[in-house]
This record gives sequence, structure tokens and C-alpha cells, in this order.
Amino acid sequence: MASRQRDWIDDSIVAYIAERTSPQPDSALDELRAETSEMGDVSIMQVSLEEGALLTILTRLAAASFAVEIGTFTGYSSICIARGLQPGGRLLCCDVSEEFTAVARRAWERAGVAERIELKVAPALETLRALPDGTTIDLAFIDADKPNYINYYNEVLPRLRSGGMILADNTLWSGRVADPAAEDNPNLAGIRQFNDTVAADVRVASYILPVSDGLTLITKL
Repeated sequence: MASRQRDWIDDSIVAYIAERTSPQPDSALDELRAETSEMGDVSIMQVSLEEGALLTILTRLAAASFAVEIGTFTGYSSICIARGLQPGGRLLCCDVSEEFTAVARRAWERAGVAERIELKVAPALETLRALPDGTTIDLAFIDADKPNYINYYNEVLPRLRSGGMILADNTLWSGRVADPAAEDNPNLAGIRQFNDTVAADVRVASYILPVSDGLTLITKL
């Protein structure tokens, strides 16, 4: 899922960006970050403060009325996306964990976005394939199991409107994607396959932002 340790970006730069990011987290996001941090090592899966703010901005720029999140964890990123939706917009969240999404449900209520969000606790590929014919996605955020990134992309892209956006997290994998000496594993292999496939796809334009652990912006042509 989301943020890994960003030891490949100078801490002072990370702090500088975070301090000058707008909007700053409110009490609902602060409480969620504190609650998630108490969960131990898994808390690294939560998106960073600055990435959350960027998700809100990008959702607004996409003028998204229907968004999909693949990998919800405890709900920080979904709150940020929901807050950027157009009036009356909705967000479909896909996750397989009842435990983590129970935290998310409480956070959505505190943040005042619960009515905009529908949660499906099931494999995301099943949820995507069950969408009604003719469903149009304005924005999708992919932040789940890395070996399936390419499969999520292939399910979302045909349903994405022209000019719509796909955002994919962790696409620099602490800089290891560019290190030929990095020990290969299913996660790294999945990210590399995804990055190479997107870069070669003539149906889209894309750019990897070096924010947090790497966020790829993809727009359908």
C-alpha cells in the first residue's frame, strides 16, 4: 500500500514540503494518523501528509464525480480523495481487510465524508469486473498489492473517461526501481512491470512524481 520509509529523500526536504503543503490536516486526519501509528509496522502503509493533500488537489483538477480507490487501509487517502470530489460525487473503495477498513469507516464519519463513500470488502479485481456496463471512472487511485498493479490498471483504463486520471502509489519503491543491483522480489518486479507498461502505452500520458515513495500520474488520451 502507501508510504514506505523515504530514506532516499532528504528528511529536511520532506519536512520543508510538508510544512508548506495546503491544505494542512485537520483534526479528523490528525486523529486517524495517530490511531494508525499505534498499529505498529503496518502504519507505513498510510499515505504521507503531503501526498494526501496532493490527492485532494488532483481529484479537484480531474473534476471527478466518480472515483475508485484500490487499497484503502485505514482511510487517510480515501478521505483526501472524497474531499476533492465534485458536489454529489462518490468514491468506491476496494479492500480485503475488515480490520483495517473498520478504522476507515470510523474516520470517514469523523471527517464528514461517509455519505460519499461506498466500501467493498472483496478482491478489487472482482469488484471492478462487477461494475455495471457503461460505468465511467473519472479518477482511480491504485495503492494495493504490487504484483497486481498491472491487472488493476488493465481493468480501470477501459472504464476511464478521456482526460480522466489514474494515480499509482509506491512507483519508485524507495528508489530501488532504478537500481539494477536491487534484490528482485514480487513487489519490485510488479512495480517495474507496471512502470514499463504504462510508459509504453500509447493510450495514455504519464509522469512519475518523486513525492513520498513515488506517485505516477496517468491521464487517458
